[in-house]
Amino acid sequence: MNAATASQLAERDARAINARHGDIAPAEIAIGVVIGRTSEFFDFFVYAIASVLVFPALVFPYVDRLTGTFYSFAIFALAFVARPIGSLLFLGIDAALGRGTKLTIALFLLGGSTAAVAFLPGYETIGVWSAILLAVFRIGQGIALGGQWDGLSSLLALNAPENRRGWYAMIPQLGAPLGLIVASGLFAFFVSTLSNSDFLDWGWRYPFFVAFAINVVALFARLRMVSTPEYTALFESRELEPSRVLDTVRTDWRNIVIGAFAPLASFALFHMVTVFPLSWVALFTKESAARFLGIEMIGGAVGLLAVLASGLIADRIGRRYLLGVSAAGIAVFSGFAPQLLDGGGWGEIVFMVTGFILLGLAFGQSSGAVAANFATARRYTGAALTSDVAWLVGAAFAPLVALLLASQFGLLAAGAYLLSGALGTLIALGVNKELARRIS
Repeated sequence: MNAATASQLAERDARAINARHGDIAPAEIAIGVVIGRTSEFFDFFVYAIASVLVFPALVFPYVDRLTGTFYSFAIFALAFVARPIGSLLFLGIDAALGRGTKLTIALFLLGGSTAAVAFLPGYETIGVWSAILLAVFRIGQGIALGGQWDGLSSLLALNAPENRRGWYAMIPQLGAPLGLIVASGLFAFFVSTLSNSDFLDWGWRYPFFVAFAINVVALFARLRMVSTPEYTALFESRELEPSRVLDTVRTDWRNIVIGAFAPLASFALFHMVTVFPLSWVALFTKESAARFLGIEMIGGAVGLLAVLASGLIADRIGRRYLLGVSAAGIAVFSGFAPQLLDGGGWGEIVFMVTGFILLGLAFGQSSGAVAANFATARRYTGAALTSDVAWLVGAAFAPLVALLLASQFGLLAAGAYLLSGALGTLIALGVNKELARRIS
């Protein structure tokens, strides 16, 4: 059975389950958005944690642990480099075969690539092919991430009540803390209950199997929505159909660039409180990974509350203003964050809690800036491309750069990197007056 046939059968089953009539409420769209983004971020964090705790020892045992982590983070970045390629490829599939077929192929590719990582042999078994296979699987994940854009976030933004746009803009971002909490919890369990040899042999593989299972559930849940006649009509009425990529880039290149830099502060902080501190603790302290993963779970819970708060605050003071204030707060935080991270157990906790509060407020509104920046006819393609460029600029090499700076020049250099992200957001918001007008 080919992918198109499988997609048609899945869509038929989805329509059978979801056969109903009536208006579609924004809250219903929000459910599909949260499911999709949680699946995406869970995959992200499972791979990111393994990049610190597993791959340096499993794939690069022939170099020291720090160098192995650099190599691991370099492969980590490949998904973000491949993501725009996936968007271009799957936008064509969307236009030719439909959103349901595109989504099915993309999520099967994502699940297959993720499951393949779970079976990865180490260097001791197949030599350098271990790294080559890991890179291939990571590129597959990136292409799939670009292809899984379903337009539900844009549809949610367009259907949000006028006075609650900030609240609905934060909903897609709930997936990040939810994915972090579950991924950190799984790895903390296996790290704390298994010996190091058992963990590196088989324990680390189970979170990847869970990621595959979540992808399957997310696929059917999202197909259940996007494949129904009601949603198809709603997408069409809102003109949320693929536009020509070259036309979109030619017309909206400025929006794409500014939209990519507007959330730079939150993306820089995103890695500074998730992937980077775990690598720093694992490499340069004697603290157990399980304990720090527990701290990350606490931070994720705080971040979840902060994302929710961002929606309420943005509806009162405006999304652009909140983005600017939170970027300024991140700039201030960058001045004392290194001292906190290097301040022992309590310093780490204060670092994580403070960082996640700022991250939730900033990251909670970053998707709103992207979605609101395009004319409706180009929003589907424009939002997908902007998201890809934003992750490439703000996230692809962030763990590698932060760890490289910190290892060579100390943690203060990592704070300077965080400051540069905050300044990037403030400059982007200041330069693009049209963006400022639309997301206020």
